[in-house]
Formats: sequence, structure tokens, C-alpha cells
Amino acid sequence: MLSVTVHDVAPFTLSACQRVIDAVQEVADVRLTLLVVPRYHLRPSNRHFEQTLHDFHRQGHELALHGYSHLDDGEPSGWMDHVKRRWYTDGEGEFSALPQDEALRRLEAGRRWFSRRGWPLYGFVAPAWLMSRGTWQALQQLPLDYTATLRSVYSLPAAERYRSACMAFSTRSAWRRAVSLPRNAWVAARWHAQPLVRFELHPHDADHTLIHRCWRERLRALLDERDALPLAEAVRALRGPLLHPQVAAP
Repeated sequence: MLSVTVHDVAPFTLSACQRVIDAVQEVADVRLTLLVVPRYHLRPSNRHFEQTLHDFHRQGHELALHGYSHLDDGEPSGWMDHVKRRWYTDGEGEFSALPQDEALRRLEAGRRWFSRRGWPLYGFVAPAWLMSRGTWQALQQLPLDYTATLRSVYSLPAAERYRSACMAFSTRSAWRRAVSLPRNAWVAARWHAQPLVRFELHPHDADHTLIHRCWRERLRALLDERDALPLAEAVRALRGPLLHPQVAAP
């Protein structure tokens, strides 16, 4: 299987996300998973944004929860934690260090936001795929079907793990873009053995020529070999009798 996911979908990022979505649709008319942030960087939602999400939902795309604010408002506990939370994630790893009660509060707020708009919610993917132990504990209390990290997807609530190949780019600087290309070539050389390949695209992945060309060419080639499904449907298929979980989540 193949799943195409668009991260950081919010009013502030919508035009950039739309360029990514349009670029995917130019390759093939596939159903996507859109990772939605209700209060991106504490900015409010708006009617145009929510109508756009309604339209995406009616077209068969999945809407999933991607944090609540996409901001890590805690203090790092040391230099290694600082590197992870301020350099690697640029201060956006919202769920990287939350205790259980605070993680649950934000997840419930996101669920209510979806419910008030009439959208089904099957999955949660944390910003930068970083989740504290408290976040894992909170997820076990919620009626969600799945979550994901960079290298795996997890069926909830038991947190059964299924490894998946993941193509993802970083476009914040020239050197990050340069490193992304060989990193994803390494992923592509090994993904034939994985039952699920994930294209995890971010708002500016259509704005840089080499990055744009790289994922479009690989997506076009993979569509000749694999069925494209939204992430919720792919996880349900992974639960089938022929595929078995490997290890439990932390």
C-alpha cells in the first residue's frame, strides 16, 4: 500500500498546502490524509478554511488531528532535549514532552473541534512525530484508530506497531534540503520490503524544484506498484489476518 499525507494543514499554511495537493493530483487522483491543526501557532480558524476542509472531506480525503497548536510551549530539560525541541523541530514538537493530563486535554480539545464540524476522526499524528510517554498513555484513553511515528504506524488502543517506509523532506534551509535527497534515496532503496510506504509531505514541498521533482517521480513510479489509501484505511488493512504487529509502542 501507499499513503500520501499532507502535514500542517491550517489557515496560515493553506495556500502552500494547496500547492502540494495540486502537485499530487497532477500525478494521480488519489485520496489523501490531511493533518489538520485546529489552532496553528495559536491562530484561530476561519470560515474559508473550514469550508475548504468540508470540501476535501466530501471528496473522500481523510482529515486527521495534527496536534492542537503545533507549538512546544515547555522548557527543554537539557542540551540534548534542547537540540531535539528547539533545533530539530524548531519549537513545534507540541507533544514531545507533555505529561498525560495535558496531552489528554489537548487531544480532547482537538476531538471536540472535529466533532463540532461533523468530521469523523480516526487518527492523530503528533507534530514532528514526537510523543512523550504521557501522550502514549493519553492516546490509550481515546476512541482513535491509529497514530504514527516517523518509522511506524500504530493501531490503537493497543499500540500494535507496523513498520512503514517513510519519505519526508525538510525544506527550512538549503543544507536541510540537500540532506533530504540522499536520505530519501536510501529510504526508497529499501521500501520494497515494507507493506506500507508513506509520503509525508509538508507545506513547502512543492516550492523547491529538486524536492518537488524527487517526490513526484517516486510517487508516479510507486503508483504503478501499490494501491493508494488514506492512512486510516491503510492501518485497517494492516490489521488483516496476513499481517501481524511487530512490537508494542513505548
